[in-house]
Amino acid sequence: MIKRYFALKDNTITNAFDRSLTTRGTGSNMGQADVLESFTIYAQVSNSSGLSTEKARILIEFDLNEINADNNPTGTKYFLKMYNAKHPFTLPRDFTMEVLAINGEWEEGRGLDMDNYSDLTHDVTGSNWIKRKGSTSWGAQGGSTHASPIFDASFSVGDEDLEVDVTTLVDQWIAGSKNNNGFMVRMSSSLESAPESFFTKKFFARSTEFYFSRPVLEARFDDSKQDDRGQFYLSSSLATGEDNLNTLYLYNYVRGRLRNIPSLTDGKIGLSLFSSSAGAPIDDELILVADGTHVRAANQLAVTGGIVSTGIYSASLAFTGSADLTTINDVWFKLADTAAGAADTANQFHTGTISPKTLAAYSYSETGKYIFSVSNRNNSYASDQTHRIRVYAREKNWSPNIYNVASTVPDSLVFPSASYQICRTVDDRVVIPYGTGSTNHTRLSYDVSGSYFDLDTSILEPNYIYEVKLSVYDPDVSTYEEQPFSYKFRVVKNEY
Repeated sequence: MIKRYFALKDNTITNAFDRSLTTRGTGSNMGQADVLESFTIYAQVSNSSGLSTEKARILIEFDLNEINADNNPTGTKYFLKMYNAKHPFTLPRDFTMEVLAINGEWEEGRGLDMDNYSDLTHDVTGSNWIKRKGSTSWGAQGGSTHASPIFDASFSVGDEDLEVDVTTLVDQWIAGSKNNNGFMVRMSSSLESAPESFFTKKFFARSTEFYFSRPVLEARFDDSKQDDRGQFYLSSSLATGEDNLNTLYLYNYVRGRLRNIPSLTDGKIGLSLFSSSAGAPIDDELILVADGTHVRAANQLAVTGGIVSTGIYSASLAFTGSADLTTINDVWFKLADTAAGAADTANQFHTGTISPKTLAAYSYSETGKYIFSVSNRNNSYASDQTHRIRVYAREKNWSPNIYNVASTVPDSLVFPSASYQICRTVDDRVVIPYGTGSTNHTRLSYDVSGSYFDLDTSILEPNYIYEVKLSVYDPDVSTYEEQPFSYKFRVVKNEY
């Protein structure tokens, strides 16, 4: 999942000389300019103090209340993203910028002039090189920052966008151990003091007309759910202990809304497996594989599960079973010391059905080709909402034989590692790139009905058409392979 937070305020502050090369713009404000700028200029002016250095730094702040309201899960990564703004001036190469935490509140201001620095704050409103707001000075000229953490961003060509993992600092803001006064973005301290010029690096500001070029603080986390009800495998010596685990989910809907089960105050839930006859459990609980984590050696009749999120519970287990068990039932119940398994308590919550599969080795390399479609497709989606998009997949060469009923449809394939990407069709701009790295923030979920992902359309500009692309991990070549699939939709916003 991706969530994007847009800047509350931003500004460029500078001690550079204006065009007269006699007066520094230390009192100037550029809070309403549509670009942000950072540079260091060495030896443009010489005076009685020797060769001078001129600098420009960027201030930017995001809304912590908005982040806290989302209550993002533990382990969420936060990235500061700023987008390069092309300009006709010199562009430095091979340089490093620093991102630091600003120490002290500051005002954005109403200035625009980034050329002659004529918009002065006059000790009223807005930050500049000397003042952080009104007549209140910084702790040091050029803006006061905390000593740590410091994040680096490298630019080899010079026109790259900025993308920095700032999780350490954002976590401090969320925990309250450091006040959120935003980020300072500047040339590295070593470059600012070097006898060399790095002029000039520009980024789009929050006031830019280009929707996807606004600076953002992006939250990334893996919210995918791998529900193995339709991919439940018997334990095999062909697989490791981890690969032999199956994870099952229970979704507790009450009047159409997910709700926690009231009696499970600690979130713990139990699961037992039974042989099935006519869709109902028979005989005693089946003995499970004790692993000390999910199934205790002292009680091999029950799996200890837990809560995933509001109204959603999961349990993981390995199951030896036998090929004779073509259907089994999973029974969820309140886990208690007095109940060895589901059969020992009347406090049962749900009974499901599972058709176990067996793992098999092949005498050839299995490289599949697939056909995809969206089973719940819409031509348009409302903005500022989150929509679930379900993806159906089957083998490309699937063909029913004469003994199949004409209407037979194969079960949807699911993929342990699959990811989505979203582009704006008018200019092919990638607005949500594949997130296949350590965060897996665009990984597809799956359940017994197939694969799916949740799309927060509030991060997409309304009244444009977008295209979904899919990539599936190919273990033979150890990489993701983009599929010949495209799903287009429009994001609409009701202005009335």
